[in-house]
Amino acid sequence: MDLEKLTEKANVDCLHFKGYIPCKYNKKDEFLHCETCSDYKKVDKNILILKLAAAGEVIRNTPLLRKIKAEYPNSKIFWLTEYPNLIPKKEVFKVCDFNQKEIELIKDVEFDILYSLDKHEEIGALANQIKSKVKKGFSQKNGVIVPFDKDTKDKWITGIFDDEMKKNKKHYVEEIFDICGFKFNGEEYMLPEYNIPKVSLNKNKKIVALNTSCGDAWKPRTYSEEKWTDLASILVKEDYETMIVGGPDVHEKNKRIANNSGAKYFGHYSYSDFIGLLSLSDVVVTPVTFALHSAIGLKKNVVLLNNVFNKSEFHLYGRGVTLEPDLPCLMCYKNDFDERCPTKNCMDLIKPEKVLESIKNFK
Repeated sequence: MDLEKLTEKANVDCLHFKGYIPCKYNKKDEFLHCETCSDYKKVDKNILILKLAAAGEVIRNTPLLRKIKAEYPNSKIFWLTEYPNLIPKKEVFKVCDFNQKEIELIKDVEFDILYSLDKHEEIGALANQIKSKVKKGFSQKNGVIVPFDKDTKDKWITGIFDDEMKKNKKHYVEEIFDICGFKFNGEEYMLPEYNIPKVSLNKNKKIVALNTSCGDAWKPRTYSEEKWTDLASILVKEDYETMIVGGPDVHEKNKRIANNSGAKYFGHYSYSDFIGLLSLSDVVVTPVTFALHSAIGLKKNVVLLNNVFNKSEFHLYGRGVTLEPDLPCLMCYKNDFDERCPTKNCMDLIKPEKVLESIKNFK
């Protein structure tokens, strides 16, 4: 393909060039062609982010977009993910869904920098196959995860040795910046466009959202229905506008909590509408889950209920507090309770009154 001949009429190396539809400048003036356009910007880097899952983790990696755009303002950013609707599309050149068609495209592009941020063997294998001058993050060799370079070593080590993980004081976003060769300077999350559901809330009161969802991957992080009900009841009595939120997995539970506490529950929503619902709140109380990262992205005050993870991992940007049970076995990273646990439902050791106190401390 002779690019020089092609660019006689079209600047295919322009940041704004789409290749199949007019760019935004031609849409404003249909008679404006590349040779007379004053907004030509030559692409200096093709960059790929491999961050597929989970939903909250995808949002937690969006501060990278701010740094990449600052460091490489004329770059084309591609992002391959299982959650394309959670990527702020205006901030990237192309969002690629994780399917075979999009993977074939990615494998045919020549990248300057690849950021491989998932610790999964199959993604490491894909990263190995992608053409890129520089590769950062996680690879795989003989079926196990290995780092591409020294910048990934610390994050890799904390993943394979529990004692190193427990000693770690860096939060996740800082670690990801380190992996990519950047220095974290407080870059905030970037959320996708979202819809705000029409719900009945008294905006003259402080609105508190209680997120009861946390999935099945880390069962010990579950706050019991009884404790959520007690907390909701206390908040209602304290005259907070209290809404129960969560996914379809907790729909029936949330109806019971609302009925037994007097709090409001509006049902479950898509990711986009769920973010919009949280945007109506002043404070979000949640375990480590999608709602946590949505609330951080919305710059809400957060009360984080944590037990199994290293609390240093979570950066609340000075807008939150982390509450944990008083136990010596924190940071266990267990998927479920076992015979070594000193108590079952250890999250329930966090008293609703302590959560209320934290909420009251927010200005």
